[in-house]
Amino acid sequence: MEGKWYQLDGNNSDVVLFSKIRLARNLADAPFPERMSGDLRKSVSKKLYAAIKSSALANEFDMINLSAIKPEKAASYCERQLISKEHLKNRESASFMLSKNEDVSIMLCEEDHIRINAFEGGQNLETAYKKADEADDVFISSLKLAFSEKLGFLTASPINLGTGLKASFALHLPALRHNNSIYKLSSMVGKLGLSLRELYKGGAGDIYILSNQVSLGISEKNAIDNVNAICDQIVKQERAAREAIKENIEFEDKIYRTLGILKTARRLDSDEFLNNLSLLRLGVSLGYFDIEYKTIGEMLFDLQNASLLNSAEAELSQSMCDKLRAQIIREKLE
Repeated sequence: MEGKWYQLDGNNSDVVLFSKIRLARNLADAPFPERMSGDLRKSVSKKLYAAIKSSALANEFDMINLSAIKPEKAASYCERQLISKEHLKNRESASFMLSKNEDVSIMLCEEDHIRINAFEGGQNLETAYKKADEADDVFISSLKLAFSEKLGFLTASPINLGTGLKASFALHLPALRHNNSIYKLSSMVGKLGLSLRELYKGGAGDIYILSNQVSLGISEKNAIDNVNAICDQIVKQERAAREAIKENIEFEDKIYRTLGILKTARRLDSDEFLNNLSLLRLGVSLGYFDIEYKTIGEMLFDLQNASLLNSAEAELSQSMCDKLRAQIIREKLE
C-alpha cells in the first residue's frame, strides 16, 4: 500500500503540502442534519454506508462510529483533517467512512448528509477530484439527492449551493509571513472570490488554506482552474521571498539553530513544535538540510497532541506528551 496522502510528495511540494476536494450532498427525502435527532442521524448514516457497501467501492471504506472509539483517537482524525471540529463535537451520534490509506473520508450527517473529502499530496486537485467524484457517483446513482435544475445541489448553507465543491490547498508560506506580505495577499485573494486562512490558531506552522468561496453559477472544472491559477501565483511569490531570505545571514542562522533545537530538545509544546517544524521545512526547501518532505509530513500529522495520546500505550499528561514529542523528533532526525 502506498503511503498516506500527507507522506507523499507532489507538484510544487516545497510550498504546497496537500490538495483537498470537498463535495457536499444531501438526500432529497430527509431534513438537513441540524434538524435531525441523534437516532435519525444514525439511521441516515447507515443508509449512506449501505450505498457504498453495495458498490464497487465496498472494500475501499471502513465505517467509523466516533462514539465507539476513545476521545483521543476521534480527535486525532480531526488533527489529520479527516473530520471537522463540528463533527468531533457531535461524536455521540457522529460517524464517517474512511478509505484504507486515509485519502478519502466521507463525513455522514455533519452540516450536510454527505461531505466527501479527498486528499492528494502536493498541488494536484485533479487527482483529488477524481477520488471524490468516484464516491460521489455511487451516491448519485443509488440515492435520490437534493438537486435543483436551476440552483444545482441543495446544501444546508447557501454558500455551498451549486456544485457543492470546495477546492483547497494547504500552503506553507513562512517567507511571505516573515516579510509581512501574508495579510495583503489574503486581502487580494478575497477580492478574487477565494479565501486564505490560517490552518492552526495564531498562524502556528505558517500553513495557510487557500480555497474557493463560490460554488453557484460556476462549473467544478472552472472552480478548480481558478484555485490552481491563484495557487501558481502564490507559489511564485513564496519562492521569490525565500530567495530573498537566503541573502539574510541572520535568518539562515535561525534556520540552522532550529535544527539544533529539534535534535536536542527534551520538551516541545504544540506551538513550539509547529513553528520549529515550519523553519525546518523551509530549510529543506532552501537546500540546507537533506531531509525528506515525507518525514516532515509524518511529524506534522502524527505528533500533534491527540495523535500522540492515541498512539501511547499509557495515559499521558501534557508535560509527558511534550517530552514524548521531543523524543520522537530526536529519533527521526538522528
